[in-house]
Amino acid sequence: MPRDLPLGNGNLLVTFDSRYHLRDVFFPLVGQENHTAGHYFRLGVGFGRQFSWVHDAPWIRTLLYEPRTLITYVTLRHPVWRLEIQAQDAVDMVQNVLVRRLAIRHEAPAAETVTLFFTQDFHIYGLDVGDTAFYDPVTGGVVHYKRERYFAVNGQIPGSRDAGVSSYSTGNKETAQAEGTWRDAEDGQLGGNPIAQGSVDSAIGLSAEIEPGQEAIYHVWLCAGKSLEEVRRLDGWVRFRGVEAILDRTRAYWQLWGDPDAAWVPDKTREECPLTALEPPLADLYIQSLLIMRTHIDNRGAIIAANDSDVMHYARDTYSYMWPRDGAFVAMAVDRAGYEDIAQRFFDFCRDVIEPEGYFLHKYNPDRTLSSSWHPWYRQGQVELPIQEDETGLVLISLWEFFKRHRQVETIKPWFRPLIVNAGQFLADYRDGESGLPLPSWDLWEERHGIHAFTVSTVYGGLMAAYKFAQAFGEVRLGDHFWQAAHSVQQAFRQYFLDPEHTRWLRSLRQEPDGTWISDTTWDASLLLLWRWGLVESHEEAMKNTAAGVYQHLWVPGPVGGLARYQHDPYQRVDPRPEAVGNPWFVCTLWYGEYLVQTGDLDGALALLRWAQRYGLPSGVLAEQLHPDTGHPVSVAPLTWSHAEYVWTTLSYLNAQRARSPFPPGRPPSSAAENR
Repeated sequence: MPRDLPLGNGNLLVTFDSRYHLRDVFFPLVGQENHTAGHYFRLGVGFGRQFSWVHDAPWIRTLLYEPRTLITYVTLRHPVWRLEIQAQDAVDMVQNVLVRRLAIRHEAPAAETVTLFFTQDFHIYGLDVGDTAFYDPVTGGVVHYKRERYFAVNGQIPGSRDAGVSSYSTGNKETAQAEGTWRDAEDGQLGGNPIAQGSVDSAIGLSAEIEPGQEAIYHVWLCAGKSLEEVRRLDGWVRFRGVEAILDRTRAYWQLWGDPDAAWVPDKTREECPLTALEPPLADLYIQSLLIMRTHIDNRGAIIAANDSDVMHYARDTYSYMWPRDGAFVAMAVDRAGYEDIAQRFFDFCRDVIEPEGYFLHKYNPDRTLSSSWHPWYRQGQVELPIQEDETGLVLISLWEFFKRHRQVETIKPWFRPLIVNAGQFLADYRDGESGLPLPSWDLWEERHGIHAFTVSTVYGGLMAAYKFAQAFGEVRLGDHFWQAAHSVQQAFRQYFLDPEHTRWLRSLRQEPDGTWISDTTWDASLLLLWRWGLVESHEEAMKNTAAGVYQHLWVPGPVGGLARYQHDPYQRVDPRPEAVGNPWFVCTLWYGEYLVQTGDLDGALALLRWAQRYGLPSGVLAEQLHPDTGHPVSVAPLTWSHAEYVWTTLSYLNAQRARSPFPPGRPPSSAAENR
């Protein structure tokens, strides 16, 4: 189930799914330690003597953000009761607190007591063993804890004389004897059990009597900390500042953060980005994409691929890791959009985790430790590096883009030897002595071992970046070495990867167990990027033929359209027929849009930006892939890489549009009289 509404501040990330369950709580690192393990935090409503969970029928749910913010705008309607809830949720931009404001109105014939029940199903550190939940008389709420992780849940009816919640209970869950305390809410009463240990959950209730046509406000908050003292302090801070004030300041912060047109803000690093030249839905998605990516970026530099815990990828694993490849694409996009500090922290992370020999391994945890992997160190009787070499090349490419844009010499200095030179030397050395091509590694889709066109393009781009850095820093001999290696890679690519029969670029060269090399002619969307870092020219015949072939063979037939990754892609494929193309992916479709921008087809690129906006969730979340018949999300949602490609393609489109016509739509050039 997709995560329609992620909220975060770089330390605390929470997500809500399409049924308005709170599903994930990551703290204190984004992407590490999911303290729910994906279990549901439910919201129930007691209306007089009746009860219903808002995820059940007949509730009608609309899950949006307030435009261009990280504050939710959720509407829950119960047509039978004639009751409506307007909910706003936000994680404070500094304090590790989730605040929730729920406004309730009904049109029943008489006044009714309305009780909101919030259930907490913590699995602290991702496990349901050894947790404790207790009623805290100091705060009037409930606290869950284990070791150094504490979570305080509390609430209040504004204006009420009573401190804390109206009712509470704690208990055991997920055992043969007890499903969970959430069941206790279904009779409209909470038992008041003050403490439970082991596999535990809790529920709190807030009650108010509401007259027909009148509105009642309910405030709820969740505080995350490393000690009881800390969460009690945060609880006091929420009471002192007030939920309304916290929402106001968080709204102002994200509106300021995401507004590229704030004329009163000094702005010297952003590209010219006239969002007014875009249709409003496309401009809104551009800003919301930046905000959604920010929720998945840890304050210590890790850019997480996705935090949708419903997807257990490869033997009960998730996407909650930092892939250098995904991170490099996101860093390039957010830096180009004007957020250089995020890119800078990412490069600090990369400097700290790069291997002494100059390469990156598969993926990393947010705390800079090596994460899980399925790439072997020993295969077919041979020792090999378990790497995707494109990840090393892409980090160098993104570093040069950063330096070219900002020229921060002192920032680059501590990265120069351990990161830039080290990675450049690895790319130059990790090549076949006879052909000049990079040695085999895993492809960007993490499925095939061989020499891949996309990998070659990133190795070339990485070597050219290392060459330019060396030249800039006066290392002429080192720069010449990198240039020679890059030139050799480029010449070898033209020799070995050109399909003479069809005048197109091949996907891969794959080595068989007997040592022979096989040309892989499979159409793959990653071929659309061969021009981006200079390996080939976008307008040369082989590249044009390759792009045309990718579109012809990978555009998914049916009502949704979009480009699949490659022919007959089996990963999460909806259509089981072997001949099916696969599911449409946002990144692949937007790569084609980027190529159309590069070759001058701005109308075609605009159509693909509209496609991406149309098939995003109403909140603006972009999934990894889509169901080819319904357009519903498949696999994780959101995927930061999807949002990065939308931002990148939008900026490319706007720049090309401005270059073609430097004046805003409807505004003619100034006359000579005006110039005087």
